[in-house]
Amino acid sequence: MKSAFRNIGIIIQARMGSSRLPGKILMPVNAQPIFQTQIDRLKTINYPLYIATTTQPADNAVVEFANKNNIPNYRGDENNVLSRYYECAKHHKLDLVVRLTSDCPLIDAEEVKKGIEEYTAIGDNDLYLSNALERTYPRGFDFEIFSFHLLEQAHQHAVDVSDKEHVTPYIWKNKSVKLKHIKRTTDESRFRLTLDTHEDLELLKILIEQYGAHSLSGDEIIKLMNAHPELALINEHIEQKKP
Repeated sequence: MKSAFRNIGIIIQARMGSSRLPGKILMPVNAQPIFQTQIDRLKTINYPLYIATTTQPADNAVVEFANKNNIPNYRGDENNVLSRYYECAKHHKLDLVVRLTSDCPLIDAEEVKKGIEEYTAIGDNDLYLSNALERTYPRGFDFEIFSFHLLEQAHQHAVDVSDKEHVTPYIWKNKSVKLKHIKRTTDESRFRLTLDTHEDLELLKILIEQYGAHSLSGDEIIKLMNAHPELALINEHIEQKKP
Protein backbone atom coordinates (compact mmCIF):
# COMPACT_ATOMS: atom_id res chain seq x y z
CA MET A 1 0.00 0.00 0.00
CA LYS A 2 1.41 3.38 -1.04
CA SER A 3 1.04 6.59 0.91
CA ALA A 4 2.27 10.17 0.54
CA PHE A 5 2.96 10.46 4.28
CA ARG A 6 2.10 14.15 4.36
CA ASN A 7 2.16 14.46 8.16
CA ILE A 8 5.40 13.17 9.66
CA GLY A 9 6.12 13.56 13.36
CA ILE A 10 8.80 12.59 15.86
CA ILE A 11 7.22 11.40 19.11
CA ILE A 12 9.53 11.22 22.11
CA GLN A 13 8.33 9.26 25.12
CA ALA A 14 9.42 10.98 28.31
CA ARG A 15 8.69 10.69 32.00
CA MET A 16 10.30 11.52 35.32
CA GLY A 17 9.83 8.04 36.76
CA SER A 18 12.84 5.76 36.41
CA SER A 19 13.72 2.76 38.54
CA ARG A 20 17.46 3.32 38.27
CA LEU A 21 17.77 7.12 37.97
CA PRO A 22 14.56 9.02 38.83
CA GLY A 23 14.22 12.42 37.18
CA LYS A 24 17.15 11.67 34.88
CA ILE A 25 15.96 13.54 31.79
CA LEU A 26 15.87 16.92 33.55
CA MET A 27 19.19 16.54 35.37
CA PRO A 28 21.56 19.41 34.57
CA VAL A 29 24.37 18.91 32.07
CA ASN A 30 26.14 21.86 30.48
CA ALA A 31 23.95 24.25 32.51
CA GLN A 32 20.65 22.93 31.16
CA PRO A 33 18.43 19.84 31.46
CA ILE A 34 20.08 17.01 29.54
CA PHE A 35 16.81 16.46 27.65
CA GLN A 36 17.43 19.88 26.10
CA THR A 37 20.47 18.46 24.31
CA GLN A 38 18.32 15.89 22.52
CA ILE A 39 15.67 18.45 21.63
CA ASP A 40 18.22 20.92 20.25
CA ARG A 41 19.81 18.21 18.09
CA LEU A 42 16.44 17.14 16.69
CA LYS A 43 15.29 20.67 15.94
CA THR A 44 18.07 20.93 13.35
CA ILE A 45 16.21 18.61 10.94
CA ASN A 46 12.95 20.58 11.03
CA TYR A 47 10.45 17.78 11.58
CA PRO A 48 7.63 18.38 14.08
CA LEU A 49 8.39 17.15 17.59
CA TYR A 50 5.87 15.81 20.10
CA ILE A 51 6.39 14.67 23.68
CA ALA A 52 4.30 11.78 24.99
CA THR A 53 4.35 11.76 28.77
CA THR A 54 2.12 10.42 31.53
CA THR A 55 -0.67 11.69 33.74
CA GLN A 56 1.47 11.22 36.85
CA PRO A 57 1.89 14.45 38.89
CA ALA A 58 5.68 14.14 38.66
CA ASP A 59 5.39 14.56 34.90
CA ASN A 60 4.02 18.06 35.26
CA ALA A 61 7.71 18.94 35.02
CA VAL A 62 7.90 17.26 31.60
CA VAL A 63 4.90 19.26 30.42
CA GLU A 64 6.51 22.47 31.67
CA PHE A 65 9.67 21.56 29.74
CA ALA A 66 7.63 20.85 26.60
CA ASN A 67 5.76 24.13 26.89
CA LYS A 68 8.99 26.06 27.39
CA ASN A 69 10.28 24.55 24.15
CA ASN A 70 6.97 25.06 22.30
CA ILE A 71 6.61 21.31 21.79
CA PRO A 72 3.06 19.88 21.74
CA ASN A 73 2.59 17.17 24.35
CA TYR A 74 0.17 14.39 25.10
CA ARG A 75 -0.42 12.85 28.53
CA GLY A 76 -1.50 9.23 28.70
CA ASP A 77 -1.17 5.95 30.53
CA GLU A 78 2.15 5.47 32.31
CA ASN A 79 2.51 1.77 31.49
CA ASN A 80 0.59 1.45 28.23
CA VAL A 81 3.07 3.43 26.13
CA LEU A 82 1.57 1.96 22.94
CA SER A 83 -1.72 3.68 23.77
CA ARG A 84 0.14 6.89 24.55
CA TYR A 85 1.83 6.84 21.14
CA TYR A 86 -1.37 6.00 19.32
CA GLU A 87 -3.41 8.75 20.97
CA CYS A 88 -0.65 11.30 20.45
CA ALA A 89 -0.28 10.40 16.76
CA LYS A 90 -4.04 10.31 16.23
CA HIS A 91 -4.57 13.67 17.93
CA HIS A 92 -1.96 15.29 15.70
CA LYS A 93 -3.15 13.44 12.57
CA LEU A 94 0.23 11.89 11.82
CA ASP A 95 0.68 9.56 8.84
CA LEU A 96 4.22 8.56 9.75
CA VAL A 97 5.69 8.22 13.24
CA VAL A 98 9.32 8.33 14.32
CA ARG A 99 9.68 6.82 17.78
CA LEU A 100 12.41 8.07 20.09
CA THR A 101 12.95 7.82 23.82
CA SER A 102 14.10 10.69 26.01
CA ASP A 103 17.16 8.81 27.27
CA CYS A 104 19.07 9.38 24.01
CA PRO A 105 20.50 12.91 24.39
CA LEU A 106 23.15 12.40 21.70
CA ILE A 107 20.78 11.01 19.07
CA ASP A 108 22.14 11.60 15.56
CA ALA A 109 19.45 13.79 14.03
CA GLU A 110 20.89 13.49 10.53
CA GLU A 111 20.60 9.69 10.70
CA VAL A 112 16.97 10.10 11.76
CA LYS A 113 16.42 12.41 8.78
CA LYS A 114 18.00 9.89 6.40
CA GLY A 115 15.74 7.20 7.83
CA ILE A 116 12.65 9.33 7.25
CA GLU A 117 13.73 10.07 3.68
CA GLU A 118 14.36 6.37 3.02
CA TYR A 119 10.96 5.41 4.43
CA THR A 120 9.05 8.03 2.45
CA ALA A 121 10.92 7.12 -0.75
CA ILE A 122 9.77 3.51 -0.35
CA GLY A 123 6.29 4.74 0.55
CA ASP A 124 4.94 1.48 1.96
CA ASN A 125 2.45 1.57 4.86
CA ASP A 126 3.48 -1.95 5.88
CA LEU A 127 7.16 -1.06 6.36
CA TYR A 128 8.95 -0.91 9.73
CA LEU A 129 12.38 0.71 9.57
CA SER A 130 14.84 0.82 12.47
CA ASN A 131 18.51 0.92 13.45
CA ALA A 132 17.87 -0.85 16.77
CA LEU A 133 16.57 -4.36 16.02
CA GLU A 134 19.81 -5.54 14.42
CA ARG A 135 22.13 -3.30 16.39
CA THR A 136 25.31 -1.84 14.90
CA TYR A 137 24.83 1.69 16.30
CA PRO A 138 25.71 2.65 19.88
CA ARG A 139 22.87 2.28 22.34
CA GLY A 140 21.49 5.79 22.59
CA PHE A 141 21.28 6.37 18.82
CA ASP A 142 18.09 4.30 18.49
CA PHE A 143 15.12 5.24 16.34
CA GLU A 144 12.15 3.44 14.81
CA ILE A 145 9.94 4.59 11.93
CA PHE A 146 6.51 3.19 11.13
CA SER A 147 3.21 4.26 9.62
CA PHE A 148 0.16 5.29 11.60
CA HIS A 149 -1.50 2.36 9.85
CA LEU A 150 0.83 -0.08 11.65
CA LEU A 151 0.56 1.81 14.94
CA GLU A 152 -3.22 1.64 14.79
CA GLN A 153 -3.15 -2.10 14.09
CA ALA A 154 -0.90 -2.62 17.11
CA HIS A 155 -3.12 -0.47 19.31
CA GLN A 156 -6.22 -2.40 18.27
CA HIS A 157 -4.81 -5.91 18.53
CA ALA A 158 -1.90 -6.03 20.99
CA VAL A 159 -2.82 -7.83 24.22
CA ASP A 160 0.54 -8.69 25.83
CA VAL A 161 1.63 -6.30 28.56
CA SER A 162 5.13 -6.24 27.05
CA ASP A 163 3.79 -5.24 23.64
CA LYS A 164 1.90 -2.35 25.21
CA GLU A 165 4.83 -1.21 27.33
CA HIS A 166 7.44 -1.29 24.56
CA VAL A 167 5.23 0.03 21.70
CA THR A 168 6.68 -1.72 18.67
CA PRO A 169 7.13 -5.48 19.36
CA TYR A 170 3.64 -6.21 18.06
CA ILE A 171 4.60 -4.44 14.83
CA TRP A 172 7.96 -6.06 14.14
CA LYS A 173 6.81 -9.53 15.21
CA ASN A 174 3.94 -9.38 12.72
CA LYS A 175 4.82 -11.58 9.74
CA SER A 176 2.95 -9.32 7.32
CA VAL A 177 5.16 -6.35 8.20
CA LYS A 178 8.22 -5.66 6.04
CA LEU A 179 11.32 -5.07 8.17
CA LYS A 180 14.18 -2.89 6.99
CA HIS A 181 17.30 -2.59 9.14
CA ILE A 182 19.63 0.39 9.02
CA LYS A 183 23.19 -0.74 9.69
CA ARG A 184 26.61 0.83 9.95
CA THR A 185 29.50 -0.52 7.91
CA THR A 186 31.31 -1.10 11.23
CA ASP A 187 29.67 -2.47 14.35
CA GLU A 188 29.83 0.15 17.13
CA SER A 189 27.11 -1.37 19.30
CA ARG A 190 29.54 -1.87 22.18
CA PHE A 191 29.28 1.80 23.09
CA ARG A 192 26.61 2.80 25.59
CA LEU A 193 25.49 6.42 25.10
CA THR A 194 22.05 6.14 26.63
CA LEU A 195 20.91 7.55 29.98
CA ASP A 196 19.68 5.06 32.54
CA THR A 197 22.15 5.04 35.45
CA HIS A 198 24.52 7.34 37.34
CA GLU A 199 27.42 5.91 35.34
CA ASP A 200 25.63 6.72 32.08
CA LEU A 201 25.07 10.27 33.30
CA GLU A 202 28.74 10.58 34.25
CA LEU A 203 29.86 9.55 30.75
CA LEU A 204 27.38 11.82 28.97
CA LYS A 205 28.37 14.74 31.20
CA ILE A 206 32.03 14.26 30.30
CA LEU A 207 31.28 13.89 26.59
CA ILE A 208 29.14 17.02 26.48
CA GLU A 209 30.96 19.31 28.88
CA GLN A 210 34.57 18.33 28.14
CA TYR A 211 34.41 17.19 24.52
CA GLY A 212 31.47 19.19 23.12
CA ALA A 213 29.67 16.04 21.98
CA HIS A 214 26.35 17.90 21.80
CA SER A 215 27.75 19.70 18.73
CA LEU A 216 29.21 16.59 17.08
CA SER A 217 27.70 14.24 14.53
CA GLY A 218 27.10 10.61 15.37
CA ASP A 219 30.20 9.58 13.41
CA GLU A 220 32.29 12.16 15.25
CA ILE A 221 31.05 10.91 18.62
CA ILE A 222 31.92 7.34 17.67
CA LYS A 223 35.40 8.46 16.57
CA LEU A 224 35.77 10.22 19.92
CA MET A 225 34.81 7.07 21.81
CA ASN A 226 37.28 5.00 19.78
CA ALA A 227 40.03 7.56 20.36
CA HIS A 228 39.44 7.55 24.14
CA PRO A 229 38.76 3.94 25.16
CA GLU A 230 38.90 4.96 28.82
CA LEU A 231 35.54 6.71 28.38
CA ALA A 232 33.72 3.50 27.53
CA LEU A 233 35.01 1.95 30.74
CA ILE A 234 32.83 4.31 32.79
CA ASN A 235 29.62 2.43 32.02
CA GLU A 236 30.61 -0.70 30.10
CA HIS A 237 29.57 -2.91 33.05
CA ILE A 238 25.98 -1.66 32.98
CA GLU A 239 23.50 -4.26 31.77
CA GLN A 240 20.62 -3.01 29.68
CA LYS A 241 17.24 -3.66 31.26
CA LYS A 242 15.47 -6.53 29.56
CA PRO A 243 12.16 -5.76 27.78
